Amino acid sequence: MLNASIVLYRHKPDTLKDLVDVLTQAQNVSQIFLIDNSPVNNLIFSDIQKTKYIHNPKNLGYGKAHNIAIRETIKQGIEYHLVVNPDVIFKPEILPQIETYMSEHQDVGLLSPKMFSPEGELQYQCKLLPSPSDLIFRRFLPSKWTQKRQYCYEMRASGYDHIMEAPYLQGSFMFLRTETLMETGLFDERFFLYPEDIDLTRRIHQKYKTIFFPEAQIVHKHERASYKSLKMLIIHTREMIKYFNKWGWFCDQNRIVINNNIKTDMERDIKTI
Repeated sequence: MLNASIVLYRHKPDTLKDLVDVLTQAQNVSQIFLIDNSPVNNLIFSDIQKTKYIHNPKNLGYGKAHNIAIRETIKQGIEYHLVVNPDVIFKPEILPQIETYMSEHQDVGLLSPKMFSPEGELQYQCKLLPSPSDLIFRRFLPSKWTQKRQYCYEMRASGYDHIMEAPYLQGSFMFLRTETLMETGLFDERFFLYPEDIDLTRRIHQKYKTIFFPEAQIVHKHERASYKSLKMLIIHTREMIKYFNKWGWFCDQNRIVINNNIKTDMERDIKTI
């Protein structure tokens, strides 16, 4: 019922062992695609049951590499596809739990569980659709100047304690209905890295529900590479320019409508709880 894909770049086998073990143990996982964008063919875990190793001598980018596996999933007629980062770990029983929820809610196209850091700190992976100022202020201004805007952008008022919709779900764990992808399209391959999860969540959200599901929990070691590397910051900036060129910069009426609807739903949920 489920295929999974992990995109690699110069990863060592020992950094993946726990995640591959979990996916191998999960009874509802049919195949695990290891899409390696590294310059050298490492044949990582190619001898382990369920795994299929695919090497790209040229770095294709995150979304384009995942699309290789997603197209295989669609061709095989598998109902669900999990996009997962190498730096994620979880218990295998959450996958049947998520699959059950998805099968009972056919209007859900994408689901993301609750994420914690290895130290147990909650990660705010549910976000409104970003405007240019959201990203510029957060990246280049002192945090004390942007706290209120960040609080709103990351939907923190929700409490992250109940099932809710979010128009942008962080892409380290994306549980996708393949039928939905056949309608909305796969990852936009024009994006090399970073905004592909914003773009895909947004397109799915326009036709299906994109759900935050706190009943399932994972651990995510978030690297935040663009905060540590000038090269990654340049890539991040370049790719976000592509995103805003596609959807609109300050005159993105669709973004305004979607974000206002989410804020209204969040306020209603808070009053109900």
